[in-house]
Formats: sequence, C-alpha cells, structure tokens
Amino acid sequence: MMPRLNYATAAPDAVRPMFAANAYLAKSTLEPTLQAFVSIRASQINGCALCLAMHWREAVELGENGDRLHGLPVWREASWYSPRERAALEWTETLTTIAGKHVEDDLYARVREQFSDEEMVALTVAVNAINNWNRLNIAFRVPPELAEQVLAQYHPAAAR
Repeated sequence: MMPRLNYATAAPDAVRPMFAANAYLAKSTLEPTLQAFVSIRASQINGCALCLAMHWREAVELGENGDRLHGLPVWREASWYSPRERAALEWTETLTTIAGKHVEDDLYARVREQFSDEEMVALTVAVNAINNWNRLNIAFRVPPELAEQVLAQYHPAAAR
C-alpha cells in the first residue's frame, strides 16, 4: 500500500492538538497498558493496521504478550482482564461504534465504578484520540510497515 500523503507535514497545525492530547494522556493516571489496550481494541474495530502494529509493539514493550494481547477481540469471554480493563474495553467499543446510538446509563455506571471523574475524561480522550489517529492513517493509507519508525519518533520509550 502506498501512502497518499504525510498529514503531519502537510498540516502540522491540524495534528498538534492530537499530539497534545497524547501528552495529556501520558501524564494521566490511566495505566500505560490500559491505554495500549484501548488503542489496540479501537484499531482492531476500525481496521487501522498502522495503529494496531504500533500499539501492539507498545504493549509488548510494557510487558504484555500472549493471551492478553491476542484475546482483546474476545475480552468478554476471557478471564484474564481486570474489572477496570473490562470497563475500559467496553467503553472503547461503545464510543468507537457510537453511530446511531447513545451511551447507556448502565454502561456509564459500570465504567464509573472503575474510574474517577478525571480518569473518565482521560479514558474518553484516549478513545477519541485513537479514533482520530485511526481515521487519519486509514484515509491517507499510512502503511503498517512504518509502525517502528512512528513508534520511535512519537513513543521513544516503547520503540525497540
């Protein structure tokens, strides 16, 4: 797949707020692994190969592997996710597939049991941020082969 254009160089002011959101999330109390799971799950749903490759590598660098990574598409049936991770994954799926529906009160209550007010906002920003990145990368056909390069540039601690 050939990239259509480099959006970061074509319109750096357009993506600057997205990088600021990522910087905010890096300072939040959301666990790095939880953030990686959110990014992976949304990227799986959206079909963003670059983000999936990049955040998979990030999760591996954070010590995740095996069942917990491979099981993300079927997290409801798997026992190895904490209640907090389950709430985050359900929130991620709901917000990622929000078209034509609303966030139900019972889901909000389940997520709210696991996250503080500030963390609820951070989790929602995390879901929105990865959905933004997914849509940019899909629209402009950024290939997954660039995952290592992008990870090294924007997430140097997770790059190999």
